[in-house]
Amino acid sequence: MLVSERIGQFFLPTGDRLEYTEYGGGDHWVVLIHGQLMPRRMHQPVARALAGNGLHVVTLDLLGHGRSDRPADPLVYSTTAFGEQVIALLDHLGAEQAVVGGLSLGANVGLEVAVLAPDRVRGLLCEMPVLDNAVEAGIIAFAPLMLAARFLPFTVNGLRRLTRPIPRGLVPFWVGIGLDTCNQRADAMAAVVHGLFFGRVAPSSAQRRRILAPALVVGHPIDPIHPAADAAMLAEEMPNGRFVKARSILEWRMTPERLDAEAVAFALECWDVGGARGRGSRRTHG
Repeated sequence: MLVSERIGQFFLPTGDRLEYTEYGGGDHWVVLIHGQLMPRRMHQPVARALAGNGLHVVTLDLLGHGRSDRPADPLVYSTTAFGEQVIALLDHLGAEQAVVGGLSLGANVGLEVAVLAPDRVRGLLCEMPVLDNAVEAGIIAFAPLMLAARFLPFTVNGLRRLTRPIPRGLVPFWVGIGLDTCNQRADAMAAVVHGLFFGRVAPSSAQRRRILAPALVVGHPIDPIHPAADAAMLAEEMPNGRFVKARSILEWRMTPERLDAEAVAFALECWDVGGARGRGSRRTHG
């Protein structure tokens, strides 16, 4: 189904510019946040699926990502700061509430929004959250990136120069997302990873247990960086959480129909569209 798509921007109090894309329209808002170092375009397929079912979807490039500004100061990067950016986006759009979430970093940012402004969160859609069981894998995955960007910047900047000229329309969608992810400036990438690496990763377990918004949590089997145990634990911690087990790490990317349907049904349920109810139910889907 074809849906309208519009690109917008707004400015933070610091003067930094953030860019976003809107899909569809109406008052049933959904905000999707990308993974670390990835662009907002990664959520285009699911955003179109949600918007095709009457939801007003917004994908945001957080500070330091995609087409938003990329300051080289690690002090401006944290999951809490990113949560505040999502709240600023809602204010800019005039959206009182939204279903908020995303992938990995995006899932953690959704949790931050629920802690910072619980009255703004209609529901949480969390894929592969990064919690207690992911600390070691996160260090192994991102510490080399930070060190390379800081001490061998020519590697990051050189990869950017090689991949940037490749026309995204000539390659498969997910190859294009990979190319966009490679489009990093060494100074900004080092700052982003440093800020997240040494800051708070996510709200504490005690804070997560106080999140009352309905939540759909998707976990992947055999995912070295995002253990399914973290997703299952998060769904169990939150009073209105549901856990859905993906069939593989690539299911939502390569064969998205089942998980798209789960996300659509959940978001419509959060907004009570068509009489959908059952927010407080707890389910585990395989």
